[in-house]
Amino acid sequence: MTRRGKLPCPSSQSLLFGPKAGQPRNTRGEELLPQKETMAAAKQRVVRISTEQPTYEVCVVGTEISLDINGVSSRSREEKRGNQPLVYHQASSVPPPPSGGFSLQLASESAQPNKGVDGKIHMQLCKLQVTLRDAVLCKGKLILVMFLEDSTDALKWPLNSGVEVIVSMNGPSSTINDNKVRVSYYGPSEGTLASAWLYLTCVDLFIASNLVLLALNLKRWVKDLEDMSLMILTTEGPAGSFEKHKLHLCVSMFDAPKLRVFHDGGDGSLSAYKHVLGSEKLSYRVKCSGGRQRTSFLVEGLAFPDAGFEGLVSLSATLLEASSQNCLDPPIFSDTVVFRVAPWIMTPNTLKPLEVFVCSTEEKSASNKDFVKAVRSLAKEANCKLTVCPYAEHKGDLWIQDEMELGYVEAPHKSFPVVFDSPRNRGLKDFPFKKVLGPDFGYVTREPKNPEHVSGLDSFGNLDVSPPVTVKGKEYPLGRILIGSSFPAASNEPGSRRMSKVVRDFLYAQKVQPPVELYSDWLFVGHVDEFLSFVPAPDRKGFRLLLASPLACYKLLKEKQREGYGGAAFFEGLQDQKRQTIDEILTNKTVHSTNKHAQSCIDWNRSILKQKLGLSERDILDIPQLFTSYDSWAMAFFPNMVNMLVLGKHLGIPKPFGPVIGGQCCLEAEVHSLLQPLGLTCRFIDDFASYHSYKGEIHCGTNVRREPFSFHWWNMIP
Repeated sequence: MTRRGKLPCPSSQSLLFGPKAGQPRNTRGEELLPQKETMAAAKQRVVRISTEQPTYEVCVVGTEISLDINGVSSRSREEKRGNQPLVYHQASSVPPPPSGGFSLQLASESAQPNKGVDGKIHMQLCKLQVTLRDAVLCKGKLILVMFLEDSTDALKWPLNSGVEVIVSMNGPSSTINDNKVRVSYYGPSEGTLASAWLYLTCVDLFIASNLVLLALNLKRWVKDLEDMSLMILTTEGPAGSFEKHKLHLCVSMFDAPKLRVFHDGGDGSLSAYKHVLGSEKLSYRVKCSGGRQRTSFLVEGLAFPDAGFEGLVSLSATLLEASSQNCLDPPIFSDTVVFRVAPWIMTPNTLKPLEVFVCSTEEKSASNKDFVKAVRSLAKEANCKLTVCPYAEHKGDLWIQDEMELGYVEAPHKSFPVVFDSPRNRGLKDFPFKKVLGPDFGYVTREPKNPEHVSGLDSFGNLDVSPPVTVKGKEYPLGRILIGSSFPAASNEPGSRRMSKVVRDFLYAQKVQPPVELYSDWLFVGHVDEFLSFVPAPDRKGFRLLLASPLACYKLLKEKQREGYGGAAFFEGLQDQKRQTIDEILTNKTVHSTNKHAQSCIDWNRSILKQKLGLSERDILDIPQLFTSYDSWAMAFFPNMVNMLVLGKHLGIPKPFGPVIGGQCCLEAEVHSLLQPLGLTCRFIDDFASYHSYKGEIHCGTNVRREPFSFHWWNMIP
């Protein structure tokens, strides 16, 4: 069933929350977050030491090594210290050890050991903190942490006493094996039975990024590389520290289809970047040398948040120990960065308008030339760009608001508009993809697999968004999406209509503008823009909600009847349109019954909007409107004034052709009296023949691209 008509034409044809100020920035000015500061889970691995031969290990700054001190041979033997001189320090006074124990010593060959600021190393013993006097902190880098069942000041402890020795370093090594730990084993007497040496080389490895990905255009331009999120992998260590290790950047098979990673080939130019990770590439080896090295990558998202995908994707940098055998290389460290794909964000009427879209039929007999002229003049007053879609691009389908919704995406380094293409697929179906999508304009669409599941409620006149609101202390700084649906109790009944699940799932998945579902299935077209709109206001919440109101219209008409104007008629001067006087309308029981039902449906939505948007009656203005029945639905009796074009303080309102009293339409006068005190300018535009007669109005036949919010979505808590 056709909900809105189109112009007759023989040839017409029937598509992680957030960076903080003060963070380091890259050369493009992006804020970069080191991932070690964002990862909560401790990284620890077990190293088994031996009294037979020294143990050599590579560790990463900020990670922990848990020494297995119980699984070594403790037979007495001459201690081997290697060929290099060692400097080690032991406590000056050591109490007699218990039978069968061990002690710890720290050594550094690169400099004389020095103590911490307070001359002590602090050790955490379970939940108790114990200080070992005269302990040594080598170069301010080597940190020794121990867990004991009971605290003690001794530097010797019995084996199997619940001791856990944890070693970590807070800075990379200067040379290979430049930090050492010796574990000495004792028998019942004071003599040393054996010693085990651990040689440590510490490297640094971390990822920095702004954590936000943009889902970029379906078409590719080289310029898109500049829109991607920069990720920097930093490594640091002495020469030769990575010779026996491999560093891989990895993505899971689940996340791979949702992103692409490009690596800087060397000269930093856009053409030098090569595709290294994605659907067919799950791992990429990063070449590392000694010293400090920064490897740059660019990352783009390929999918918006949606059902089954919260918008989170991750990349891991994993350090592997090269195996000499024909087997998998064991990992020794992995650092993971989690990105959030930027959500698609709608813009409310209260944001500054930038561009107006309208369709033209000047080349056809049923021309909307005067309408386009009026919209052009309004756009000029609001200082907006006007884009006119010619007949060849819309094929008689004038409902450009129903075809698409213009929003945007944002990351710390980039923001650009994105068109959401509805699944209605009429004459304008190719316009968003072929004419709106471009180097600086993104595109997204959602369509049911079965086209028969698309209803009139999938058109985007049935999609709106409120200005920012606060509800019972909960802030919605980007407003809330509004969509029309069937009455909850009738949602599964035959004939009831609802927005397609794929479209609703997409809107809900963006999270930053939690949707509110209203009841719009009582209307023939079934769109929320037939009974509500928002206009800016200088006070209170910064806006007013406008609701169509049969009750307000009856009140106004009765007032004029009492004043003696019952003979004044609607539609004066319109050809092929029957005049109806105030007296005739007020005595028509069918009209009264239809509008009583319409008012009850609007009142239902009024209650939902007050509850979900935190509104009071002072935030709502009732706009006079009457409805007429069409089959079992309702549609506007005269041009629907809430279905307006809002361009800042300039309003393009459908001319209602109401009763003229004292030389002025009484409906226009009433609306002007409601909106003029808010500093708004009302221009009533004749859309009767070109739009109202086809069951739509000005808002349905125009579209607006607006300035993004100044508020950044990653600063909110959904």
